[in-house]
Formats: sequence, structure tokens, C-alpha cells
Amino acid sequence: MGISGIVRSMIGVGILGLATINIGCASEYSTPGRSADLRAVGVTPEMVQNGTPNNVDTLMKKKPLAALPTGIAVVRLQASGYRSQSGEGYGSGKYSVLTTRDSEPEDAFIRLAKMKMVSGIAPINRLLLPENLNSDQELRNAAAQLHADMLLIYTVDTTFRSQDLGTPLPLLTLGLFPDERMTCVATSSAVLLDTRNGYIYGLAEATARNSKLTGFWGNRNAMDDARKRTEAESFEKLVGSIEKMWEGVIVKFDPSKTH
Repeated sequence: MGISGIVRSMIGVGILGLATINIGCASEYSTPGRSADLRAVGVTPEMVQNGTPNNVDTLMKKKPLAALPTGIAVVRLQASGYRSQSGEGYGSGKYSVLTTRDSEPEDAFIRLAKMKMVSGIAPINRLLLPENLNSDQELRNAAAQLHADMLLIYTVDTTFRSQDLGTPLPLLTLGLFPDERMTCVATSSAVLLDTRNGYIYGLAEATARNSKLTGFWGNRNAMDDARKRTEAESFEKLVGSIEKMWEGVIVKFDPSKTH
């Protein structure tokens, strides 16, 4: 073996040794469960893409029944079995309900409550819900118990993506490659329903991103803080989209209330 071969062998051994050391020091961060599938509450992919209901017959049969001003019940859905370091989804079936505000800023809900022709915002808690959750009916029943004429359902889909792979990573091993760039992507989606019959008033969506080297985040708590910050930014953007959507609802269903 020549000198160059010996050098390559030494470098290879050195890299393997460093990798072994890093593996011993590395920790893992598990990304929380995904967003809820909003098809369970009557929202199809076509509706999300177009921004409006695509089934004309269904649309014509359902009429808006809420009167303005109105109270709005609010609930966050996630995939069944959702669990993060600071929150756990309630219920089984097609989705779960996150009753604790995991990352949503309080002032965002204050903004919702201050929208024109909104008499109040009421969160739905688990005491109003059955264990088995399979459609919007369970959620609308809970909203009815709060005497809210409308129901705002939202969900947050958060993933970490490697710059090299570009695909969502459900499990991150920290400490192996501290110079690898990771991007946290959070997309918040919402639908506004009529409590009485499930009529869809509007849809809203917003996305936020936060990119840093994995060495900067460093541990599970830091990664979860990054998740929360990104989700908080996404939700605040979502509230801006909801405010615009709500202006359209007022104009469409009660033009006299715009001023």
C-alpha cells in the first residue's frame, strides 16, 4: 500500500471513530403526529385547492343558518394518536382533539374575538366530546352546547426536512451532523362551519418556515421549541387569513353589517 493509500485508510478510521463518538452522544427527537385529515369534517382536497366547495348539489342543499353577530366555537384537530412534548390528542377514530394550546399565541385568539360581528370565541374542551371521533357531527354537537352558531376547526401539519433529502423526517438523530441544515415547516389549515348543518363558510391556510443548522438546535427541547415557534408563526399567519375570509363572509351573507 502506498503513502496515499495509508493516508486514506487513516482518514477513514478517523471519520469512523468520530461517527462512533457522535452516535454515543446523539439524542433523538420524534416529530409529533401529523395534521388531521379534514375530509373527516367534509373538506375534500378539491375544496382546499379551489378554495370553495366543489359539489354543487351538496352546496345548494345546505344553507347558512347562523345569524350575525355570532359566537364561534374553536377547536384544534390532529391525527389520531397525536403526541408532542407539551400536548396529547384526545379521542380515537379519524382524528384527535388537542385541547391544550400547544403553540398558539393568546393574542391570536384575541384578534379572532375582535373581528366584526363576532360576539365571542369559545374553545371546545374534552368534557363536551365523546371518545370516538369520526366526523364533524361530534364537533358541531359540542359547539351547540356552547351556543355557538359557527365552528372554526383548525389543524397544524409540522415537519422537519433535511436540506439534502428534502423529505419529511419523523425521527431526527441530533449530534451526528451538526453542520446539517434542517428546516421546520408548519402549515396551519382552517375551515369555518355552520354549527347546525355543517355548511362551509370558508377555508384558510398559512405556512411558516424556520431553517437552522442542527448543531444550533442541539437537543430535543431546543428542537421542540423550534417547532413551537414555527407553529406559532404559522398560526398567526392563519389568523390573518381567517380575518380576510371573515370579511368575505360578512359581505356575502349580511352586506348591511359591513360597517
